[in-house]
Amino acid sequence: MDVQRHSVHTLVFRSLKRTHDMFLSNQGNLPPVDLELEKVKKSIKAKDCYGPVLERARHNNIVRAQHENDSSDPPPPGDESFGGNMSTAIVAYSSGPSGIAVATPAASSNHSSGTLTLPQKKTPSMAKPKWHAPWKLCRVISGHLGWVRCCAVEPGNEYFATGSADRVIKIWDLGSGKLKVSLTGHISSVRGLAFSHRHPYLFSCGEDRQVKCWDLEYNKVIRHYHGHLSAVYSLALHPSIDVLVTAGRDSTGRVWDMRTKANVHTLVGHTNTVASVICQAAEPQIVTGSHDCTIRLWDLAAGKSRATLTNHKKSVRSVTFHPNLYMFASASPDNIKQWKCPEGKFIQNLSGHNAIVNCLAVNADGVLVSGADNGTMHLWDWRTGYNFQRLQAPVQPGSMDSEAGVFSITFDVSGTRMITTEADKTIKVYKEDDTATEESHPVNWRPDIIKRRKY
Repeated sequence: MDVQRHSVHTLVFRSLKRTHDMFLSNQGNLPPVDLELEKVKKSIKAKDCYGPVLERARHNNIVRAQHENDSSDPPPPGDESFGGNMSTAIVAYSSGPSGIAVATPAASSNHSSGTLTLPQKKTPSMAKPKWHAPWKLCRVISGHLGWVRCCAVEPGNEYFATGSADRVIKIWDLGSGKLKVSLTGHISSVRGLAFSHRHPYLFSCGEDRQVKCWDLEYNKVIRHYHGHLSAVYSLALHPSIDVLVTAGRDSTGRVWDMRTKANVHTLVGHTNTVASVICQAAEPQIVTGSHDCTIRLWDLAAGKSRATLTNHKKSVRSVTFHPNLYMFASASPDNIKQWKCPEGKFIQNLSGHNAIVNCLAVNADGVLVSGADNGTMHLWDWRTGYNFQRLQAPVQPGSMDSEAGVFSITFDVSGTRMITTEADKTIKVYKEDDTATEESHPVNWRPDIIKRRKY
């Protein structure tokens, strides 16, 4: 076998050497360069590439000369202006009797000669953004002993729950910020929370691979959902049927029957951690964002992926539905993107939050908020993508500079209060500034400066 391989290599090498020597010996026998032919080639290329531009330039010069002289005579052919001697600058070719290309001067063009003219480009216009009142910090709540990772507001808008790396779920009064109850049971960081709209239940998931259902009348765990092979990072409740969807580090999403605890579907397709999952009643009923840089839209009945959106270049850490519009947004370090349901049609990029964006939230008024790893929050107008405010929360006593990450943002049911959970172990509540007006905080809208979009 080795002898055969060696003989093949030898033959190939010899044939290559023979070919090389043959071309080397014939190097001086190349045909001479035909200058006339080169000139024709260059003229054809010039007409092909720059013909429409030159036609427009010549036409503009003729119009300008007519205005200056106030006469209908075009400029003389000997004029040395940009369009004066154009008829000999561009050379067309025609086939002669012997089949050889012969250079012929191009006829001077006008609008009826059939030449291409480029359409006048319209200046892209950016729609004027709606005015939104700026948001301000109104309360800082402390009580957790670790990073506060998640938050959920009860449907009655009276209290909210937070989950933390200290393994405790705390329930707070929304109006006063006072602690109502602490729920212990997780043995690792709590990463996701959701209140049921039809039952007095709170669902939680964490890095201990556990998904729990708490009965808030007794403050006890009444169900466990077993099946995830690794940490569970996100959960969502279906708004109209008794279904719970969880997702996590095992690259899958799991659909559970809330009552029987049965694993109805396992949503397989992502190749990395699924960081965020959301649910809605209309199609697509489930949307997931993953660290494999993709977003998947799922068919809940079939338990299969119906579309995969690959526009993001970096990991997708958060997805959120708009409460009124049939749209959703996704967050990644490269861009925040808006999509239209049901097929996931790309709408626009929201550029400028140059950080690892951990979370998104949007209210019915069209205020989209993004929170990042470095503690910054950007507030956007949903329709136009205009960034109308940037927030950086004040440093809390006892926390380090590195503890400046926003892990979750949640609007209350009314959409007038915004709750953030952060790496400095605090919960911050923001509300709109009542004293602000359009005169005191004008929209810095500059339609003359067109934003250069990055895709």
